[in-house]
Amino acid sequence: MSGGAREIDSLQNARAKKWLALADSRGIRKQGQFILSGRKTVPEALMRHGERFTAALARTESDLNRLALPSSIERYVLAKPVFEALDTNGTGFLLLVGDVPEMEVADFSKPATGCELVLALGDPANLGAVLRSAAAFGVTRIVLMDGAAHPFHPKALRGGANAQFALGFLKGGAWETLSYAKGAVAALDGGGQDIEAYDWPKNLRLVLGEEGRGLPKGLKATRLAIRMTDRVESLNATVAASLALATRFRKGGG
Repeated sequence: MSGGAREIDSLQNARAKKWLALADSRGIRKQGQFILSGRKTVPEALMRHGERFTAALARTESDLNRLALPSSIERYVLAKPVFEALDTNGTGFLLLVGDVPEMEVADFSKPATGCELVLALGDPANLGAVLRSAAAFGVTRIVLMDGAAHPFHPKALRGGANAQFALGFLKGGAWETLSYAKGAVAALDGGGQDIEAYDWPKNLRLVLGEEGRGLPKGLKATRLAIRMTDRVESLNATVAASLALATRFRKGGG
């Protein structure tokens, strides 16, 4: 132990193995933890959401001392191979280990509270980008349907730029369960009505279809279309969601 920090020299160390598992959604779900990286996101998250983190990982004691770490956060100095294996985004900066928040099951028998974004994006980078837009434009909760990437996957965290800490998450289950949803439901669909003419309700579930598969069959929802040229067939789901949420926010739905 060096200066109050614990030292980990091997990838075979039990803690190191546990942290290594946090590189994918399966490991995150099993361990209930995530690793946050980033020269900008780490200091910001520590300042605003320090209570969410349990450990700080760095190459040296001096790296640990760069930030004012709460006494509740355990400090670890890692050998170079261990640190580099955990620093999946290659930042070279201090890493934070945090606890994944509990995610309740969505209750579709009740109307949404505020704006809930319903999606099943399987690409964690795309999911992170959508979460960033969701936080920016007043979404309160994210409903993750079956097949969605984990919102605390390293790539999702990178794309989200700390948006995850401003959002609540619910498990949505199979798409079929959404057919019984009460309250206002809208979905992005190229064949729908002009999104600019829609009277956005305060409480709404906005559904983003799966990339490549579109909306589930039989979904009872108001279809909304984003006006664009005919030079492309459709928009990337991340872009479409961002434009829709920005429109809602601008029209007073946020």
